[in-house]
Amino acid sequence: MERVAVLVPTLRRPEGLAAALASLMAQEQVGGRLSEIVVVDNDRQPSSRSVVDGFSDAPVPVIYVHEPRSGVASARNAGLAATQAPLIAFLDDDEIASPRWLASLLDSQASTGADVVFGPIRGSAPGAPDDLRPYLETFFGREGPSADGLIDHPFGCGNSLMIRATALPGDAPFEVRWNHSGGEDDALFAALEARGGQFGWSADAWVDEVAPAHRANLSYALSRAFAYGQSPSQAAWGRKDPLGVAKWMAVGAAQLVAWGLVALPLVVLHRPERARVLDRAVRGLGKVLWMPGLEPRFYGAAELQRLDRAAA
Repeated sequence: MERVAVLVPTLRRPEGLAAALASLMAQEQVGGRLSEIVVVDNDRQPSSRSVVDGFSDAPVPVIYVHEPRSGVASARNAGLAATQAPLIAFLDDDEIASPRWLASLLDSQASTGADVVFGPIRGSAPGAPDDLRPYLETFFGREGPSADGLIDHPFGCGNSLMIRATALPGDAPFEVRWNHSGGEDDALFAALEARGGQFGWSADAWVDEVAPAHRANLSYALSRAFAYGQSPSQAAWGRKDPLGVAKWMAVGAAQLVAWGLVALPLVVLHRPERARVLDRAVRGLGKVLWMPGLEPRFYGAAELQRLDRAAA
């Protein structure tokens, strides 16, 4: 049976990291296949070392890696360099894995033969305004089929299992040009799909994701929705497919106009439904304004600046 390592990138979330690691130590029915957990501290200084040191006597080795080059792609590449495991699972530092999370991912990969398997996410936004909480919890969550099987599109990297040889080729499979905006996983999966790779779904591989206060708001969610909307146009451009770019821009323009008109009275009346409708309109706008340089910045230096301001 092939070994699996879990990679956990982190940036100044000591409580979230500790909860994520505790949930990994409580994994059931893995049968000794979990060889190590790799924590990648993406802060300028090794601020998460003390959290990892607290798991020095844990039953599964926890490898600490300090990657001071800020950015989500650099962090993931550094984690991959620290392990030789042929199977790689990813868990974010704001996610708590259910007891059979890893076993479910492994079982689903074996049954589907997929190069990448994704699992569902229960979103939680405890600090959100009451009228926006249902939208935000759905936004930070992830739903899929009710049963395991192959799927025709990828999700995000958090809560996933990948075959290293096929899904993560080379020494640095995540493109560092996406370090600050995100989208490194979209580029990775687009390249995998172009090579004939397959995606799978594991219906029982649940994790819980708790959105921190600075993200549990409409402004942040709509910025992320805009970035998600950019992905299909950017992927077509990456494939050197100008007709595909034109198609997605036309789709986006139609979405923007249609949903924007619906959103206008809802915003004026401050109705809770405004969030979901604005989300759809903004995703359409992202398909139109997909060009390099227009990506919102959520990670790396941008996140460090926000954290520095909060600590000042």
